[in-house]
Amino acid sequence: MQSAETEGKTEAKTESKAESKAGRVPELSDDAPHILVVDDDRRLRALLAKFLTENGFRVTAAASAAEARSMSEHFVFDALVLDVMMPGENGFDFARWLRTRSQVPILMLTARADSQDRVTGLEIGADDYLPKPFEPRELVLRLANIMRRSTPAAGGGDVLPDIIRFGPFLYRFDRGELRRGEELIRLTEREREMLNLLGRRLGGHVRREELAGTGAGGNERTVDVQINRLRRKIEIDPANPVFLQTVRGIGYRLIVE
Repeated sequence: MQSAETEGKTEAKTESKAESKAGRVPELSDDAPHILVVDDDRRLRALLAKFLTENGFRVTAAASAAEARSMSEHFVFDALVLDVMMPGENGFDFARWLRTRSQVPILMLTARADSQDRVTGLEIGADDYLPKPFEPRELVLRLANIMRRSTPAAGGGDVLPDIIRFGPFLYRFDRGELRRGEELIRLTEREREMLNLLGRRLGGHVRREELAGTGAGGNERTVDVQINRLRRKIEIDPANPVFLQTVRGIGYRLIVE
């Protein structure tokens, strides 16, 4: 549960931004991105829904993880805005459950300053993390970024196969899903970005600066850490990788069938 002071700052910023937009809320088309906002703070839910709607998103709001779980089983969302600190099942627990069945982009919100929270969220599979209080416009930009990164690029460049296989794993580019048999392997957005790049080369090397990308935490200094986390998901012995190999002095390559 966020503090009253933090609530006030976030609400004030959100309210002032939302109220500053002139005119009526625009009519949204059926193909407008559909966002699920999950937060136990009723006023903040309403303010976020209002601001996101004014910026072209369709919004559904849930007051708890249980309510969000029910909605997720009946509707398809383009992204989630998920609060970490909620009574009962918290945002981390809900994200863990969701990642067993979906790779929908997740933007997590928290009032806590602990950097370990951010690490935990990203390890679970959250795509980005936004501390409270925040500027509503930053929320919109971060949402747009994670949704754009989760959509495969069209046109230009090498021909992208529908799927690649390596060992017992199958990766689908159109869904950004990695499976081992029927098991869905949880991936972060950065891991999907790296698999898209590596898989597109079909065994060729990818330079470290390319793998750094532009996403949350995307820089060359963290590429090795992210590669090691991905290896733990796909290698029997991550210290002696068979599929995700190091190309010394250059980068990495994924050995595909």
